Amino acid sequence: MKRNKFFIALVVFVAFTWVLFGGGAPGPVKADAEETVKVAFIYVGPIGDLGWSWEHDTGRKMLEKEFGDKVKTAYIESVPEGPDAARVIRQYAQQGYKVIFATSFGYMDPMLEVARDFPNVYFEHCSGFKTSPNMSTYFGRMYQPRYLSGIVAGKMTKTNIVGYVAAFPIPEVIRGINAFSLGVRSVNPKAQVRVVWTNTWFDPVKEREAAVALLDAGADMISQHQDTTEPQKAAKERGLMSIGYDSDMRAFVGDSVLVSPVWNWGSYYVATVKAIMDGTWKTHQYWGGLKEDIVKLSDFSPRVPQDVKDLVAAKQKEMINGTWDVFHGPIKDQSGKEVVPAGGKMSDKDMLNMGYFVEGVVGKAGQ
Repeated sequence: MKRNKFFIALVVFVAFTWVLFGGGAPGPVKADAEETVKVAFIYVGPIGDLGWSWEHDTGRKMLEKEFGDKVKTAYIESVPEGPDAARVIRQYAQQGYKVIFATSFGYMDPMLEVARDFPNVYFEHCSGFKTSPNMSTYFGRMYQPRYLSGIVAGKMTKTNIVGYVAAFPIPEVIRGINAFSLGVRSVNPKAQVRVVWTNTWFDPVKEREAAVALLDAGADMISQHQDTTEPQKAAKERGLMSIGYDSDMRAFVGDSVLVSPVWNWGSYYVATVKAIMDGTWKTHQYWGGLKEDIVKLSDFSPRVPQDVKDLVAAKQKEMINGTWDVFHGPIKDQSGKEVVPAGGKMSDKDMLNMGYFVEGVVGKAGQ
């Protein structure tokens, strides 16, 4: 009898623990076919940044266009990362929003906290790594178009100094700087990429100041991992060129922006909401690339020569068909140590945890 009671108690404990930590727990119930699905978006900056939040909002509009009155969307701008985000996410869940997209890394833990309290709501977090039965992550292999834009910068710099205005020293940003630098040096081994950190995603004044400092130090080309067009404007004011990011920044700054690695969030948002409507959604960690069209290059500026476009097209083809990718060896870090041998390739795990700069980058990967 004691053995039976012990066995029953053990089964209950294991089952409780399994559900508590997300293993095997059911996800949200399928959306009613007749109901309008309410979808909320939380942005870290204003949609007027013409960059990161602008492109997420472009995806939101694509969602509305695709589904018409079957979907109702809402958004809130400039939500600080951290505890305040939990309040905003919770408020949307309480108001009956079925799907909530949180579009910045710092929203991860607040979203996970709220997701536990609303098991029938679908939560989607951009760029994070934590999941639960009703919370997924999504991101894109931006390092691929970053590399391609590096080819353009490497071929077109005259001083062999390319400036890079960077937000925070986290793997996402470091990975992008490394990919860009590998692209630059694939066509111009003498070039270097100099990095200045701003420690902010969105601060037009700091972004401009960092770009000006790099230009004063001899850079004749500016790239960035920031959310506004200010670094590109600073380069244009000097009569110099730049590489955009997030959106096609040439549309806002002009032909001095040679090309931009851009996001295509709409394709993911449409597919995700469709899966929710169909009842096929399952928790996941999505990391698509050029092949999946979640990331891509914008059109080129007329200033980019045809031979440079041809180099980019050839490399892009290799990435899409899977014969080559950015972090294939040989690759050395700043100290000259080999981190990926010839014939080898970096795993997704290593890419997602990248914390060092590659050869050719000037600056510190941490602060």
